[in-house]
Amino acid sequence: MKKFKFGLAAQIVVGLILGIIVGAVFYGNPAVETYLKPFGDIFLRLIKMIVVPIVFSSLVVGIAGAGDIKQVGKLGGKTILYFEIVTTVAIVVGLLIGNLFHPGTGIDMSSLTKTNISTYVDTAEQVGHHSFADTFINIVPTNIFQALTKGDMLAVIFFSVIFGLGVAAIGEKGKPVLQFCQGTADAMFWVTNLIMKTAPIGVFSLIGVTVSKFGLKSLIPLGKLAITTYGAMIFFVLVVLGLVGKIIGTSIISIIKILKEELILAYSTSSSETVLPKIMEKMEKFGCPKSIATFVVPTGYSFNLDGSTLYQAIAAIFIAQMYGIHLPISEQIKLVLVLMVTSKGIAGVPGVSFVVLLATLGSVGIPLEGLAFIAGIDRILDMARTAVNVVGNSLAVVVISKWEGQYNKIKGQKYLETFEKAA
Repeated sequence: MKKFKFGLAAQIVVGLILGIIVGAVFYGNPAVETYLKPFGDIFLRLIKMIVVPIVFSSLVVGIAGAGDIKQVGKLGGKTILYFEIVTTVAIVVGLLIGNLFHPGTGIDMSSLTKTNISTYVDTAEQVGHHSFADTFINIVPTNIFQALTKGDMLAVIFFSVIFGLGVAAIGEKGKPVLQFCQGTADAMFWVTNLIMKTAPIGVFSLIGVTVSKFGLKSLIPLGKLAITTYGAMIFFVLVVLGLVGKIIGTSIISIIKILKEELILAYSTSSSETVLPKIMEKMEKFGCPKSIATFVVPTGYSFNLDGSTLYQAIAAIFIAQMYGIHLPISEQIKLVLVLMVTSKGIAGVPGVSFVVLLATLGSVGIPLEGLAFIAGIDRILDMARTAVNVVGNSLAVVVISKWEGQYNKIKGQKYLETFEKAA
């Protein structure tokens, strides 16, 4: 009989369950937030602390290894093209499922609790004049130290790519810089593994605070929306991403097996940042080149949020149905086009899914106030869309690696076998 190993994934699940129990038992008790929130905040801050150094050092090493500006340009073009296609498919799937299952039809609005969304409104107003073109302008930082401090990922990626090309161009003179960046990357991955040991405590705290604030009963009136959203996410991963995987000769189930711990952590914390370093590391071990893994994963956090765009489409349809508003095909096409732009145009903004919806709903005549009714369960829905974002970005690394003809199938198979033996 195989001995059960109480690994990190199991520890995180236990932390998640205990957090839900504590939050439910002490529902409405402010002491839960007072005592638990600091632990959750510290865990998230530890992750944020290491993300920028890892992305910068890993990208410099990866790009300097490629060393060809034409190759990097081609890689960037293919990556953005793939992201645009997949996120558009996610929007269309969301609209189709919303129209098919009608999650907002017959909702008694008097049974719903309104949540204050003023912080999201303020953020939406701040980025209201932020166009799609502005996103590309802001990729180029005016001050790299400011971009590093703010954690402006697109600006950090741009500078890292340019710096990596510069290091490659100067040949032997660049080797000390390359060695420093390689050493930094290795050290930061060690730190990542250390921080991951505290993940169960972070998950316990974050979910405990959420449940104690909103309670499990807030799910009941909006249960149809939650079930529809989760069903759509599962369908998108297994069918849409599964089909993409099959076309390129890989299995989406294999990727899920490899990322089991990361998916549970991302789901529990509702934060993709918590797993960014480990995804880059694992996809490289799965046979993808470092230069592609370190470029595609961070870029995907701004341009390839499959779960978020899928949810935004469903939420828009849900609110329209809740208010009894019929959206003709022409308006839904307009919604697709607007979401294609807004979901990229304000990438990296906190509470991005809500901010995108605020920037989108008005364009097709859907009342913005409807968001206040679903804000109470947003954390529960955010958990699902975060996990889907992680799967989508991980698959993207394999897609681009195979598209570039640089995927190491033997290395990937050997790495997968280690997980299958451990299962």
